[in-house]
Amino acid sequence: MIKFTYPRELRLLTPFDFNYVFQESIRAGSPFITLVSRKNNLTHARLGFAIAKKQVKRAHERNRIKRLVKEYFRYHQHQFPNIDFILMAKSPVIDLDNQQIVEIFDKLCQRIITKQKI
Repeated sequence: MIKFTYPRELRLLTPFDFNYVFQESIRAGSPFITLVSRKNNLTHARLGFAIAKKQVKRAHERNRIKRLVKEYFRYHQHQFPNIDFILMAKSPVIDLDNQQIVEIFDKLCQRIITKQKI
């Protein structure tokens, strides 16, 4: 049975993990979100967030973005190869509705996965 949980193993938590991804990253971007990724040595994908207060000022807006992306990642975690993802948001993202944020994240994930295979 497939579990759709989001345990600590699926998260980027330490500065070492973030620095590892940023060193030799593959990027995919839109005017709203930038997704940075790098292949990892684990058997599963991981997700981290780097949403600056300078870009998205209000905490409830940053939390909304994180909540939507975590939920998408939780349901699709078994479809991702062993890649670490870091999501960075830009200021105009606060004008999008929830469905648009999820669609943009999905497109960026698919773009990165195809780049990793090349």
